[in-house]
Amino acid sequence: MKTRIALLCAALLFAASALAQQVQPLERIAAVVDEDVILQSELDRAVANILAQYADRRHQLPPRQVLERQVLERLILMKLQTARAAETGVRVGDAEVDAAISAIAQQNNLSPDQLRQQLAREGMSIEDFRASLRDEILIQRLRQRFAQSRISVSDAEVDAALAARVGAAQYQLAHILVALPEGATPEQIAIGQQKIDGIKSLLDRGEMDFAAAAVRYSDSPNALEGGNLGWRTLDEVPVAFANAIRSMSPGEVIGPIRGPSGFQLLQLVDVRESAGAGPTVTQYNARHILVRPAEGPAGDSEARARIETLRARIAGGADFQAVAQESSDDTLSREDGGDLGWFTEDEFGPEFGGQVAALEDGQVSAPFRTQAGWHIVQRVGSRQASVDDENRRAQVRESIGQRKLEDEWDRYLREMRGEAYVDIRIGNTAAGG
Repeated sequence: MKTRIALLCAALLFAASALAQQVQPLERIAAVVDEDVILQSELDRAVANILAQYADRRHQLPPRQVLERQVLERLILMKLQTARAAETGVRVGDAEVDAAISAIAQQNNLSPDQLRQQLAREGMSIEDFRASLRDEILIQRLRQRFAQSRISVSDAEVDAALAARVGAAQYQLAHILVALPEGATPEQIAIGQQKIDGIKSLLDRGEMDFAAAAVRYSDSPNALEGGNLGWRTLDEVPVAFANAIRSMSPGEVIGPIRGPSGFQLLQLVDVRESAGAGPTVTQYNARHILVRPAEGPAGDSEARARIETLRARIAGGADFQAVAQESSDDTLSREDGGDLGWFTEDEFGPEFGGQVAALEDGQVSAPFRTQAGWHIVQRVGSRQASVDDENRRAQVRESIGQRKLEDEWDRYLREMRGEAYVDIRIGNTAAGG
């Protein structure tokens, strides 16, 4: 009996040892965001991407612990936005992600395999890239839906902006934000004021340039881009800054100014004449073939196979117009061989316009996906056309709408973040809120 027990114990110990070798330790969680989690590996990859971008400017980055918290806040906001998109019925199919990857590869003059290899060299798998791209498309659609439901621009606002316009200048801007919570207490406001004043003092003494200070100290989502806001007309700038910008010189900094989000410093980086607000605009002449997916789970893949077959026929020498007349599902342009006439880049949506703009005259695109279905497009020509009053009004309306959207979207994100349950588990603290 003793021998049997000894053998049984030995067998159990061996089995336990083998099982322990097979079981992998659970991956560490960096943060819990409502019902989702951010893994430490996700955070590490995102931080590694930032370090790679700043390989020759590491001195501009904050200490590692601060950088991790900045990147983690970005990931938290992305989790919240993608979750909200799913809650509101926003969906992105595999075919749309495939189309976006194909467009990215084409814009960079790469084949899909070459893109995969480049991603691997940068330490990213194609699966991670697809997931990231899907999230970006989801957030973009959530933002578009938000704009359609919340943002409106009246004719009176457009009239006032046109009357106030002087010249056609664009301003490249950057900012530093010290954020304040909703309903900030006097103590929180005083701490924020002290921090922004300290940052301004560093800039005034020349101890740090603006971009480096933004990376290190700004609470804005674009902090790690040096606070860069891109090129804007005055219509796209908050009213609190617009008048001051007109009299600023490149490199000059104004503020701090108290705004809805907190205290801000604004730098004018550069000034240029605006191509979009000038007397001409680029127009394209193109023809296309559309294949609409049928209902059902196989509809999209069948539509893609069909458009690829049509593309192969054209590559083999078939006439584009003849194929369009025979096979396009766009009833408005089919009889004209898919001819769309002259149009601006954004007239048929960013996906379609981006494809046309990336082509040379006479070139035919690879198949790509839009909300309408699968397309191939042939660019026929391009030209500079006069910007008439209607186009000018449309540009101003778009600029005002974009400015309003940024203000409202920022407020929406802060509300979303404030209402969420977030348990941060990196560093020495664990905070829920």
